Amino acid sequence: MYNKDYILRIIVILAATSLILLFFPRSDSRHFQFEMNRPWTHSLLTAPFDIPVFRDSITVKEMRDSLNRTFTPIMKVDNSPRKAVLNRLLSIPGIDPSDRTRLRETVGRLYSDGIVSPEFYNDYIRARGIREVGFVENNTVVKRKVGTLRTPRLAYAVIDSLFHTPRARTAITEFQLATMILPNILIDTVATERLYDDRLRPIEAAIGVVQQGERIIDRGDIVTPQLYAILSTYESMLESRSQASTSENLYVGLGQLLFTVMLLSSLLIYLWIYRRKDFLSLKRLSAILLAITLLYVVATIVAPHISSGIYLIPFAILPVMTVVFFDSRTAFMCLVVEILLCGPLSLFPIEFITVQTLAGLAAIFSLRELTRRSQLLRTALFVFLVYAVSYLAMELLQSGTISSSTGKLIGFFAINAVLISFAYILIFVFEKIFSLTSMVTLVEMSDINNPILRDLSEQCPGTFQHSMSVSSLASDAARKIGANPLTVRAGALYHDIGKLSNPAFFTENQHGVNPHDALTPQQSAGIIIGHVTEGLKMAEKNKLPQIIKDMISQHHGKGLVKYFYAMEQRRHPGEEISAAPFTYPGPNPTTKEASLLMMADSVEAASRSLPEHTMEAITSLVNKIIDGQVQQGLHSQSPISFKDIKVIKEAFISRLRTMYHVRIAYPSDAKPKSN
Repeated sequence: MYNKDYILRIIVILAATSLILLFFPRSDSRHFQFEMNRPWTHSLLTAPFDIPVFRDSITVKEMRDSLNRTFTPIMKVDNSPRKAVLNRLLSIPGIDPSDRTRLRETVGRLYSDGIVSPEFYNDYIRARGIREVGFVENNTVVKRKVGTLRTPRLAYAVIDSLFHTPRARTAITEFQLATMILPNILIDTVATERLYDDRLRPIEAAIGVVQQGERIIDRGDIVTPQLYAILSTYESMLESRSQASTSENLYVGLGQLLFTVMLLSSLLIYLWIYRRKDFLSLKRLSAILLAITLLYVVATIVAPHISSGIYLIPFAILPVMTVVFFDSRTAFMCLVVEILLCGPLSLFPIEFITVQTLAGLAAIFSLRELTRRSQLLRTALFVFLVYAVSYLAMELLQSGTISSSTGKLIGFFAINAVLISFAYILIFVFEKIFSLTSMVTLVEMSDINNPILRDLSEQCPGTFQHSMSVSSLASDAARKIGANPLTVRAGALYHDIGKLSNPAFFTENQHGVNPHDALTPQQSAGIIIGHVTEGLKMAEKNKLPQIIKDMISQHHGKGLVKYFYAMEQRRHPGEEISAAPFTYPGPNPTTKEASLLMMADSVEAASRSLPEHTMEAITSLVNKIIDGQVQQGLHSQSPISFKDIKVIKEAFISRLRTMYHVRIAYPSDAKPKSN
């Protein structure tokens, strides 16, 4: 089993490394990261060869727009529509010969003036307001006014206005002359495109040259639109002049591999040294690596396609999730690894790393425990404010002014904060996939209206009251030693649910009759010990989190059922009695919370049998029980310290004195004297 888990951990680590390398941005010495109107972050750049200087993109766009507004297309005359209509008018029926002649003359004159398509008329004459068009005659463009040009509909309107007799109008209508009038002035596509290209070529042509060895830009210089155009030309010329060698690609890939391996290794070493339980747990390790890898993949997809899109990625969602499932120290380590991994994706890595680190710290500090959904909204607000202030600080520090892109970045930060507020959904998904337990789940489990706790209160009222007292005792001490009070509280409420299988065999639920009187000490010990295994079965059946199962199995550790073991010894004086049948299965506590529960469980149960609850009696009881557990080695696998134990003792004594304080005896009412 150990070897299998070891192999699976290696597979998970290799999978995360491979996925990161697969999406690692491909870059080489022919490319630089720069943005218009921002400082140049690289070293001095000189021209290795002559570089043509073109107009910047903004100027080119303005000149191209002006050309499009004023450009006059080249037209050509098509005589076939005129001939076709005039020939058909020779045979128009039902019209006087004089009207036929006049009609043909009118149509001929309209075609001489020119008939154009409705699209051309609307797009050029009406919309653009052109006043003339060109015609190619003897390789020369001849201009012509557009005032006489009509569409087929306007031409037919002229004809309709000239013929008023009913006979002529009827003949023209029935002849469907309106459908026969087609444009004879058409756009000469070939000539128009040739002329347009001739006009456009000077706009896009080079207007100068940067000579070989000439300075292009130095670190700190602002990338103006003109410099941006030169740098873009420089990169494209490098791309076309030479291809990267195989050895160069190999070195770049090797650098990416070393960079990724070093960052992930630092995270794994941290987990091995400081959070070994998380490292050895395949699910917990997989959850950490998956969260880091997924966020990185999303960043590599978004960043290249949206300017400054790297700031749209909610990196603060990673420390939020890590704080919820692990702790703030692990959250900060994951945040650092993630930000350093994504640093090469940003045009300005120093700015990116600074802003994201501060925002991540704000998320960690504002969300020590997630117990309510409203806390996420508060965290999102804090993160947005830190984003905005830190970005403005870096902007002023680097350029001494606020650029035009600052407003867009503030909008990106707002979107980022909204995405962080949806972390609740992602937390729920990770909780189900990797069997993790969030603070929200522990709060929900601590509700005494849950079915298991409701059954415990109804069927085992004494056990339920004992669990409530243990919960209060342990959670109070947990706060004072820095343990998790929610974990202790939930574990205390569920640690004795196994007693539901045999309520009457436990003292707190008995009412005069003790069923142990009919059993041997070994049989009684088996029933008492069985409440741990029965509790684990019930926890499994009700799908309780693993952290609760651990509290159930560890709250007695490998301790003895001393009462029945001593009884067995008294029944067999002088004989060596095996302790195995009287020993809980364990394991011993492995966390501070489990140790706290063991101490509180024993102390609370024993305190009920004290004949009097004086300060001396309570102090003696607490010291005796906890010191005895320490001497037996029940807490040897727990990270709890002697300083913690001292604080726990003081907390228990103080809480027990409050629970068992002596009330003032009220005097009885005096009887009135009889007259």
